[in-house]
Amino acid sequence: MKPSSSTTSAPTAPGEPAEGALSSRAGLFNGIAAYSMWGLVPLFWPLLMPAGAMEILAHRMAWSLVVVGGVLLVLRRWGWAGELIRQPRRLALVTVAAAVITVNWGLYIWSVNNNHVVEASLGYFINPLVTIAMGVLLLKERLRPVQWAAVGTGLAAVLVLAFGYGQPPWISLALAFSFATYGLVKKKVNLGGVESLAAETAIQFLPALGFLLWLGARGESTFTAEGGGHAVLLALTGVVTAVPLVCFGAAAIRVPLSTLGLLQYLAPVFQFALGVLYFKEAMPPERWAGFGLVWLALTLLTWDALRTARANRARAAELAAQLPKAQAPAPTPPAASASVEEAPGPEIVAVAEDPAPRP
Repeated sequence: MKPSSSTTSAPTAPGEPAEGALSSRAGLFNGIAAYSMWGLVPLFWPLLMPAGAMEILAHRMAWSLVVVGGVLLVLRRWGWAGELIRQPRRLALVTVAAAVITVNWGLYIWSVNNNHVVEASLGYFINPLVTIAMGVLLLKERLRPVQWAAVGTGLAAVLVLAFGYGQPPWISLALAFSFATYGLVKKKVNLGGVESLAAETAIQFLPALGFLLWLGARGESTFTAEGGGHAVLLALTGVVTAVPLVCFGAAAIRVPLSTLGLLQYLAPVFQFALGVLYFKEAMPPERWAGFGLVWLALTLLTWDALRTARANRARAAELAAQLPKAQAPAPTPPAASASVEEAPGPEIVAVAEDPAPRP
């Protein structure tokens, strides 16, 4: 309901509550759709075989630019591009982000197509803990006791899993650290999700196109050699990248950050379930123990974030009640309370980042 500027309450339009509820439900639906698509994407990458991980990655980078460029063309949102080009520092950060997400995408595709779906899902489970650790080490952030307990539990989980795998879970750690680094750089760039993905894929495009042309010249490209259906599937990698992002953007402006923070776990949960139930990957007891510790750490992190958010809201309400009505700040409209850049991706609210290019 819109706030009235007078002391007398203005009549509420009959359709407003219903519209707010519909907007909230639409946001929740879009959030579930986005994280579900990111969670179910392991079913897509094997369809692209016999293409190798590098060829799939190159097609994803090239076709993502085509799709996102089309979205921006429809929306007529190009003003940010000229501003970005005139700021060398931000452009350099976008280049770093593009390089890091290239590593993340490539490793994830390789992991799925080489029967490491469970280990890949672990990377996105521990990503919030890695992000918190990076905040402490690089940004000198202070943690609350429960956050320290979560990080310690996560470290214990990695040690247990290292014992279970016979070596550290390198795939999980590389995915977690690359995505955490990507989020850290993206926060410095401060671009919206669609614009950021467009900038990053624009940087990726020429190397990707050059690699695809090189494969074609060597007669090793599968784009034309495996038939039209295979070529269409490779082209759809751009759609698979962009559509969840569009759904996430629609959710970010309609639902609270705490809701998005909880929805984020849908993706690795789906990935883990696919790895165990569909791809039939082994889960000996020590791996269950390691994953159990990770889930305990995330439960602690989530509980602490929700408790802190409730305490902050109560404190804000108490302060607002103490102010004279004339000085009380006007409520922020729900649609303006969150943006794509503010919404949490693989982290809970306390360590939010923009999750534009998920696995």
